[in-house]
Amino acid sequence: MSWQHNDFSDGFVIPPMPTAPPPAPADGWRAAGVALLNLCGLGVGYALVRRWWLMAACWAATAVLLLVALPADPDGVPGGALVAYVVLLVLAAVHGAVVGLRTRLTWPPAAWIAVVLGIVLLAVPAGGVALYGGARDEATEQMLLDRLERADKLVRAAGRQQFPTAEPDYRQALTVYSGLRDDHPGSRAADRVPGRLKTFYTTVGSAYEEQNYCAAVAPLKYLRTVPRTMDEKELGSLAKWPDDRLATSLYECGSRSLSGGSADWATHYGELLTTFPESGQSAKVETAVGTAVDKAVKDVGGDDPCAAVERLDSLNSQIVGLPAERAGQTEALGRTADRAESNAESGTYACGVDQYKEKSFAEAVTTMNDFVKNSGQHKNAARAKKIAIAAEVAQTVPAAGKRLPTTASGGSISVTVKNDSPDDITVLYTGPVTGSFTLKACGKCTSYSLASTVTLGFEPCSDSGKNYPQRTIRLPVGTTYFVHKSKSGIGNSPASDTAKLSSGYIYTECAYTTKYGY
Repeated sequence: MSWQHNDFSDGFVIPPMPTAPPPAPADGWRAAGVALLNLCGLGVGYALVRRWWLMAACWAATAVLLLVALPADPDGVPGGALVAYVVLLVLAAVHGAVVGLRTRLTWPPAAWIAVVLGIVLLAVPAGGVALYGGARDEATEQMLLDRLERADKLVRAAGRQQFPTAEPDYRQALTVYSGLRDDHPGSRAADRVPGRLKTFYTTVGSAYEEQNYCAAVAPLKYLRTVPRTMDEKELGSLAKWPDDRLATSLYECGSRSLSGGSADWATHYGELLTTFPESGQSAKVETAVGTAVDKAVKDVGGDDPCAAVERLDSLNSQIVGLPAERAGQTEALGRTADRAESNAESGTYACGVDQYKEKSFAEAVTTMNDFVKNSGQHKNAARAKKIAIAAEVAQTVPAAGKRLPTTASGGSISVTVKNDSPDDITVLYTGPVTGSFTLKACGKCTSYSLASTVTLGFEPCSDSGKNYPQRTIRLPVGTTYFVHKSKSGIGNSPASDTAKLSSGYIYTECAYTTKYGY
């Protein structure tokens, strides 16, 4: 380098201007070293050729990438940002090679050292990629563990609710567990799913452990559907976990309903016999039903025989409807149903007697008539007819129902009953003896107005010009209550009479019908 010395009159000296160094001879090693050093992403190659702004640009690009990439996310670096950064590194390497081809390095003294250093520094982005991949995997694991925890929280919260309300949450949690095992089989979250499934099953079926068997039926039935949505291999022994518990719950819930008089016992027993026909619980159904029939039979002789008869009728119809074929209990349950039916029929008599004693005369008439119709040659059939007659009389004359009638008949006093009515008349009477008979219509007779029967001088059956149909019966001494009912008249009311019969007299009783109006 040379200097020029210029003298000015004012004595100042202007220093010489530096000139750019001449370009160095082309050197491929140097170009390669700069290119490799720029590929590390830190612009080191530009530093060796004194391109400071370009080095700063590389630092800035790397910093932006780190801001975008960190912290590591399961989705990784956005594809656009990654492509842009790679393109920038390639451009920096190519440009660095062009600059380094004819530009001397400030360091190191030999170009091959720069190449070696560049190769070594390539470990920086390679290591960064590996570290980022690990961080991304850990972020993914944490995301899956968070997903697992949210599902666990759903199960815990659902366990504090009634099953119908909690079922959607259970289904959602199960979907998460299944997804973790299917989509991320090697993850830590997936490895924890089997333990979570055990908790899931015990939480859903917690009502069973609390011996709340009726409430346990629905959740246990739900658990039996889980293998439809999750591989049985994943479930292992849990796939059969609900079966015995559900069979027990169906039996216990049905038994409680049966002993409590609820009608839904047959639904639970029916489902038990169909779903688990060979189970020990199914084998106990016939015994439980037989015990219920025995209790109802015993109750026929208790304070409320009508309720016991109704119970037997209900048991009969429900037992007949049980699906016992698969469980092999058709014959045994059939015998139990027959026993309920026969005892219901015979118990109808006790029910009618109780209704009569309770002054429920209309109900007693219906009950005893049904008993007589269905009982055949039952030993109480004859008395049941008497009670039905007495109850019908007592509906019109309540005093007639003070005593339960017997099967006695006949007496020492002659009573002739005549029909002063245009209709066929049924005459019912009760007292020391009870009975009924029918008189043909009186052709010239009419019904009396109700008002005329309370006037002075009212004397039915007193017209000597009429041929009154009549019948003579014999009755004991005492009070006998008569009721006369038209068999075909419409709008006519039954007439009644109370006769106090004494020895030494012959009595005439007049049957007639009354109607409203004049």
